[in-house]
Amino acid sequence: MKSKVAFICVHNSCRSQMAEGLARHLGSDVLESYSAGTEEYIEVKPLAVEVMEEIGISMDSHYPKLLTAIPDEVDILITMGCEVICPFIPSKHQEDWGLTDPSGGTIEDFRETRDLIEEKVKVLIRRLKDNEI
Repeated sequence: MKSKVAFICVHNSCRSQMAEGLARHLGSDVLESYSAGTEEYIEVKPLAVEVMEEIGISMDSHYPKLLTAIPDEVDILITMGCEVICPFIPSKHQEDWGLTDPSGGTIEDFRETRDLIEEKVKVLIRRLKDNEI
């Protein structure tokens, strides 16, 4: 059975979207991945889309979603380091990844964030497979 994981951020336009895309790409055998934000936003940041496409992950079907668009309960809740308190979402495990938002930065900033998220997603997958979560 797959674990439901939700990646949460403020606008669901960058970090949480990249995390969802990477989790679906790398961990589809163990994860059912979602992402959402606490505030509305109009689009996924174009540089986030670009850096994901650089590593072969299409973000064409991605769009910013609010918390109401994800399951009411998840197994794993991951916040991106948004410095906001997320509304209570029932989960068995929670962690904050403390990632700096690259929005407004250069494409290199987005690449660096993407690479950090990729490493964290890989560790998450390994921990799940090793029954550490």
